[in-house]
Amino acid sequence: MSEQLENQMLPCPVTSTEQIPLTSEITPVVATPLTTPTIKVPVVLAEPTLQIVVESDITLSPAATEIKRVKKNVFLNQVKLVPVSFARIAGTDFFRVTRAKLFVAGHIRKNIEYASSACSGALRDRIADVAFSGFTDLTFPQTPGGSTPILGISEFAEANFLNEATQMDARLDKAFFQNLVKYNEQPFGELVAANFFELDFSPIMTSPEGTFSTLREKIVLELTVKVIQVQQVRLGAGSSVITPVLTGLTPPVSPTINPPISPPSEPC
Repeated sequence: MSEQLENQMLPCPVTSTEQIPLTSEITPVVATPLTTPTIKVPVVLAEPTLQIVVESDITLSPAATEIKRVKKNVFLNQVKLVPVSFARIAGTDFFRVTRAKLFVAGHIRKNIEYASSACSGALRDRIADVAFSGFTDLTFPQTPGGSTPILGISEFAEANFLNEATQMDARLDKAFFQNLVKYNEQPFGELVAANFFELDFSPIMTSPEGTFSTLREKIVLELTVKVIQVQQVRLGAGSSVITPVLTGLTPPVSPTINPPISPPSEPC
């Protein structure tokens, strides 16, 4: 018995090493001036707040007499942008997305703490995942002069030939093909905030000391996400997004600045 008391009173040392002070000096740097550098960075295209309404029934076992606390978090499985309308960037084979559908899917993770019917029992815990999915319309730019998604459309061309011997039919054994494949940066989503408005209740009203085994919940979730795409941006006064000019068989269409001038008509 005395040995146990002595062991409890002994200290519990661990091995330690005294650190040696190190010197610290400012590292000199050389700055190279850049007038208009081009950088590749994630660009925020939109930051919508989506209203998601869900209803579900959650089974409680053992039965509950009182809900103590409900803690909630959001987990996103999908934030995908599907473009449906485009406008060509003048002088290039790239397009700005002017309208798109944003698909969002995920689940709300609920941690429910509740009291059972025992007079002095421990708190019970129930975890439930409430799934949701939906879509919304987005138009670009979201603000005047704002960013838009940029996509390059791949091009396929085919040329066929006459039979040079007869000049009357096609050469099925001879063809020319051209493929221009543009590899785009995929727009992606980022979770920003989740605001929950929730009503939880038993579908069947119980007495103050009664129990219920089903919890019905009605949730209004205001979910804020960012829609982002990595783009090339040229810095400087009046920053601009840079897109390459890729030569394909179909030339880019540029808007006509000045209409062609018709020759003067001859006098009668």
